[in-house]
Amino acid sequence: MKHRIGRVEAEIQREVTDILLKRVRDPRVEGVTITGVDVTQDLAYCKIYYSILSDLASAAEKAQAGLDKATPLIRRELSQRLTTYKIPELSFHQDPSVRYGEHIDQLIRQLHVDGHEEG
Repeated sequence: MKHRIGRVEAEIQREVTDILLKRVRDPRVEGVTITGVDVTQDLAYCKIYYSILSDLASAAEKAQAGLDKATPLIRRELSQRLTTYKIPELSFHQDPSVRYGEHIDQLIRQLHVDGHEEG
């Protein structure tokens, strides 16, 4: 069963990316990248993780609002594209790992700069 869930997650990620590029016309979702998908075992709920290029909190809020507004369209499109008997409820969440990675990069750069100042 775990293998099937993984295939469904990969298919949802691929299709949602395609739907965002080709069907959603909301400018708030431009530049949104789908980074991961988690589906429950019973296919009832699906968390879709995304990242955006901007670090601004206002850009993140706009992207979230755009995705929330587009969710019914995305779910309807998924129902036509997926071959599963049930289409999960979708929820979009900003991927925290991207910000964490940027934070680690910033700390490493700061250590590098501090090391050159002392040497």
